Amino acid sequence: MANTLRALMMIAIFTILASVTAGDTGLATYYTTYVPSACYGYTDEGTMIAAASPAIYNNGAACGRMYQVTCTGAANGGGYPCTGASVTVKVVDLCPGCQGAFDLSQQAFAAIANLDAGVIQIEYDQV
Repeated sequence: MANTLRALMMIAIFTILASVTAGDTGLATYYTTYVPSACYGYTDEGTMIAAASPAIYNNGAACGRMYQVTCTGAANGGGYPCTGASVTVKVVDLCPGCQGAFDLSQQAFAAIANLDAGVIQIEYDQV
C-alpha cells in the first residue's frame, strides 16, 4: 500500500512539473519595419522585439512584456528550419492579421530559424 501511494504521488508531481514547464504554442512570422509601433510610437526599442496577435496583445496590456520564443518546427512542412536556439523578445506592437502568436523582428526570427521558412511553429513563455 505504501509503495502504491508513493508511486501515485510521484506521478502527480511529474504531471504538475510537466504542465508548469510546457509553454504555449503557436506560429511566428517576421517583419522588418519596427517604427512606429502601437506600444511605443517612434521610440526605438531595439531589434529583439515582436508584434503580438490580438489575443496576446489584449488591447495593449502586453506592451513591454517579455517572451522566450523557441522554434519547434516548420509550419508548412518540409525540412527543419530551427537553429536550436531560443530568443527573448519584447512586445512592442500589435499584429492585427496574426492568427498565430507573434510577428517577430527579422533579427529575432533569424536567431531561432532560417528566414527562408517564413512561418514556423513555436513554443513561447512569458518571462
